Order: sequence, then C-alpha cells, then structure tokens
Amino acid sequence: MTAPASPPAPGTAPQVAKGLDSVIADETRISEVDGQRCELIYQGYHLDELVGKASYEEVSYLLLYGALPTRQQLAGWTAQLNTHRSLQPEMVAALTQFPRTARPMAALRTAVSLLGLYDTEADEEPVEVFYRKAVNAIAKTPTIVAAIGRLRQGQPPVAPQPELSHAANFLHMLHGCAPSVEQGQALDAYFVLLADHGFNASTFTARAVASTKSDYYSAVCAAVGSLKGPLHGAANRKAMEMLEEIGAPEKVEPYVQKTVADHKRFMGFGHRVYKGPDPRAKHLKEYARRLGEHRGEMKWFAISERLQEAVWNAKKLYINVDFYSASLLHYLDIPTELFTTMFACARIAGWSAHIIEQAANNRLIRPLALYTGPRNLRFVPIDQRPS
Repeated sequence: MTAPASPPAPGTAPQVAKGLDSVIADETRISEVDGQRCELIYQGYHLDELVGKASYEEVSYLLLYGALPTRQQLAGWTAQLNTHRSLQPEMVAALTQFPRTARPMAALRTAVSLLGLYDTEADEEPVEVFYRKAVNAIAKTPTIVAAIGRLRQGQPPVAPQPELSHAANFLHMLHGCAPSVEQGQALDAYFVLLADHGFNASTFTARAVASTKSDYYSAVCAAVGSLKGPLHGAANRKAMEMLEEIGAPEKVEPYVQKTVADHKRFMGFGHRVYKGPDPRAKHLKEYARRLGEHRGEMKWFAISERLQEAVWNAKKLYINVDFYSASLLHYLDIPTELFTTMFACARIAGWSAHIIEQAANNRLIRPLALYTGPRNLRFVPIDQRPS
C-alpha cells in the first residue's frame, strides 16, 4: 500500500491533477494498463496470451483468484456459475414491471440493486463472502441484460441452459435459440477483452464505494452508474450509430471530411491512457471480420475498415476498444441500445475482483480538493441583504 500523500508545504502552490491524470491512487495485482507500451496485462498474462485461448470462465476465475484454473477448478467454477445463472421468480416479476421505455443501463442499475435485496448475505463483510456474491453477480448479469432486452421487445425472458458456455448462454437467452460456434466464440472473446482495465472510471467508483465498507452490491451498482455515463461506457453504441449514419463504404470519405471541418469527434477513436494502438482493438477487428464473413454481410466491417484508414490519414488517431466492438455486437444481432450493458456483462468480473481486493486491504478513499472559492465573507442578516 502506498503511503498517504503529504499536504503541500506552506507557501508552495499545490498541483492539481484534473481528472486524476497520472495519479497513482493505490496498488493492484489484477491488471496493468501500460499506456506507453500499449499493453494490457491480466494477473501477469499479456492479453494476447488469453484471447482465443482462455474462455471468459477461465479469465473471470483468473481475475478473482490470481491464477488460471486447473481442469477440476474450472469444472467447479463453471458449476457455480450455472447454479447462480437463473433469476429468482421475484426478480423476473420485478423486471416485468420496469417501463419498457426505461434505458437499459438504468434498468440494469436497478436490477443490480435488487440482487442485493434478495441476497441474505448482502451486508456480510468477510472477504470470503464477497467471492460468493461475485459468483452471483457474474452469473446473473448476462441473464438480467438478456431479460431486459427481450422484455423491451415484448417477449418473455428465456431460461439459461447449463450445457452452454457463459457467452453462448447470453445469446441463447437473448435470441431464444442456441448460437453458432462462431457467434459464441466472438462474444466470448469480447467478454475476455473487456473483463478488466485497471482503475478506469467505473472500477475506481466501485473501489471508492467498497472503501467505505458499504456492501458488494452497492459498489457494483455505483460502477454501473459510472459506466452509464457517455464519456465512459456509451462509446460503442455511439460508434455503431456513426456507422449507420455513414451507411456505405463509399460515403466514408465525405463523412470524415465533414466531421473534420465541423470540428466534431469520431466515436471509437483515441484513448485516455494508450499513447498508441489500443491492444484490444486488433482482436475485436479480427472477430468482427470473421462474423461478417460468417454472415455473408461484410458491409459494416468494410465501412469500419475504411473509416479507420480515413481517420488515420486525416487526424492520425488510433481506434480504441469501442470501434470494432460496434460491428461485432451488431453482427451478433444485439440491439444497439444494449451495447453498454454488454460492456457491463464483461466488466462485472473486473469490478468484482477490484471490490474484493479493496476490501481485503482497505483504506477509505478520501482525496483532497483545492478550494478556489471566496474567503473571509461576513454574515449579513436576511433583512439587510440585497433584494
């Protein structure tokens, strides 16, 4: 644990790190985001060592327990997820009462809070109890999102199938039929690639709540609320809306020229930490290409690829994780309105690992602020104040 920062010496000007840029708030063993080398490490494994090799079940276990599971451990972990994947009848009944017009992330935020209501150990503090809560949330979050998606379309929720993988189960619960091998592999890779990412906004929010010794579900609920913000979790949805606005590969160049002239942003480009390519983007691009070929519909991939090249030529901007997430999720027939909730389905493993790590070696997160308001004001009775 790093030592607490000392206040600035008298007479010296304190330095403000707006947005906590470059501030090291704590230590973690869970993941490393190296912005200079453009690398992402999960518990010692470079991302390239995991994508397409380890399933999301294995990676979620890795994030929580610090090592890849043995065959026996993976069987036990998968069995736990299967046991907790179904929703209680009371939860399903509650979801059916949500307004169909409610935003999916708002519905998910409320549903996570409900998970805490139905967990009799919700307020138990021992760290080992947090692991049981993590299993519950990791297993149920995709079930909740799939149910939200179906209810928005006026369709009843679909029960999970124990013989399907974590990713394939989601597609089955959303669409009502088992996915192809290619579809299951693509969503599994998506979940692995977005499972954790250092002290991003939603993860840091979860740790801040956990540091107060609040309950696990409150921390996850806060993380969902943070991810809901358009500056954090909604870029994949906005990237797809951008592709739909362009509409065809031959319209990319005029779109780029107009966007540059209007000084507007390209969604899915640039990153707060990485100074070069986002290490997740190349994998998402490959899986999006495979899905396009599998469907015999390369339009969205073609628009994306041409846009990537055109924006690089115009602005020298790298794509980030959200760019090819858009066409990948679209090829899986996931409604654009659910894209940010898909982010949550993946990141719930990372959030859980960080909540547990915070609880195991806790110190209340309480930064300082540089006051810039007035001083030495004198109280004026109300009848003497200007009208």
